[in-house]
Amino acid sequence: MRKLFIFALAGFLAQLVDGSLGMGFGASSSSILLTYGIAPAIVSATVHFSEIATTAASGTSHWKFENVHKPTMLKLAIPGAISGFIGAALLTQIHGDYIKPYIALFLLSMGIYILYQFLFKRHKELHTHVGKLSSAKLVPQGAIAGFLDAIGGGGWGPVNTPLLLASHKIQPRYAIGTVSASEFFVTLSTSISFILFLGITQINWWFVIALSVGGMVAAPISAYLTKILPINILAICVGGLIIFTNSNALLKYFGSDATITNIIRFAIICAIVILVIITLIRNKKLSFSYK
Repeated sequence: MRKLFIFALAGFLAQLVDGSLGMGFGASSSSILLTYGIAPAIVSATVHFSEIATTAASGTSHWKFENVHKPTMLKLAIPGAISGFIGAALLTQIHGDYIKPYIALFLLSMGIYILYQFLFKRHKELHTHVGKLSSAKLVPQGAIAGFLDAIGGGGWGPVNTPLLLASHKIQPRYAIGTVSASEFFVTLSTSISFILFLGITQINWWFVIALSVGGMVAAPISAYLTKILPINILAICVGGLIIFTNSNALLKYFGSDATITNIIRFAIICAIVILVIITLIRNKKLSFSYK
């Protein structure tokens, strides 16, 4: 019972991050399951089954708060669902950990790029609408993200959210809401693939239920936070989360000393907190200047 409560709490916290920032549920939940020695394919399957409920709740909440851009959602969801199905089938045959360092390195660079864009280049222009997003970019983006999500147990948000934000054509709340809503279709397709190629008997359904319940409770709270938080604060949180998560993955992969690893983690957290404080002060000064 204690373990189920921990999993439910993990689902709540993971969805609070995921629904607010457009990423994090899969990565957080997968990390917890992997610490119990569960095989990567089983981990990914368990997380995706639980995400059927959480992504449905999150997507519905974002839709209600008008955070979803429908055309972009479809351009991401359809190719993502197809590639997610294929990725899940392949994961039952191969070890997904081999490609994780390369994914982490790419996402780490994207996190730094997002911070640079919002801290140093986006001083004046804040979009109040959604610009024209090219299908030629969105379709392969969705396909790649869906495949990586199935292989790694999480990746739909960390790939799509930074790329949408980096396009400068969509507000963070629309990027996050659209990614969260489209993830439901990818999760459903991936889960069906796991049922076909892995079987349902290897899934721990108590873990699935615990993660689902915790995530569903957090979904409407996170969607509301997305609507009320300032744009640049959201962007800093997104970039900071990407940097922290993927630097951790790289440090673990290269087997860094525990002391060095903790120092780096602490430094990243302090840097993110300082950036948030500086941005809050800057926002306050700007609000006074407009009055």
